[in-house]
Amino acid sequence: MHKISHLLLASLLALGCVQAVNAQPTTKLTVVVNGIRQQKGAICFRVYASEKGFPMSDTSEIQSGCTRVTGKSVTKSFSGLKPGKYAVAIVHDENGNRKLDTDFFGIPKEGFGISNNPIVSIQTGTPAFSKSSFTVTKSTSVNISVKYSLDP
Repeated sequence: MHKISHLLLASLLALGCVQAVNAQPTTKLTVVVNGIRQQKGAICFRVYASEKGFPMSDTSEIQSGCTRVTGKSVTKSFSGLKPGKYAVAIVHDENGNRKLDTDFFGIPKEGFGISNNPIVSIQTGTPAFSKSSFTVTKSTSVNISVKYSLDP
């Protein structure tokens, strides 16, 4: 009986090791937002894994969150992501309503930014996921500059 319990314990330990080897590796994404002009409100982040809903939807992101503004830059980290392609959209939510306020024509009235800092203008429209995405590996950091108006 004693040998059977050792054999059973060894088998369970071996299965545990196999599961650990097959586990998906996770990553850490650090997003640094620069160029904040007013120290009020929060910077709200949305991390997308595909072009579905990018960059405006608040239901298709895979992770999100807000960080209170305390200076000219803000840093937020996201963990538990699988290695792959991602894009990030940010909003300087100055009034705390958790959305990007726009005027009658849809032009932003609050600061915004997108990973890879693409040009955003009336001519270019909303940037595509493919132009804004980047590869996340074990530990990846991206910088986003806040825009308070459309590019010329």
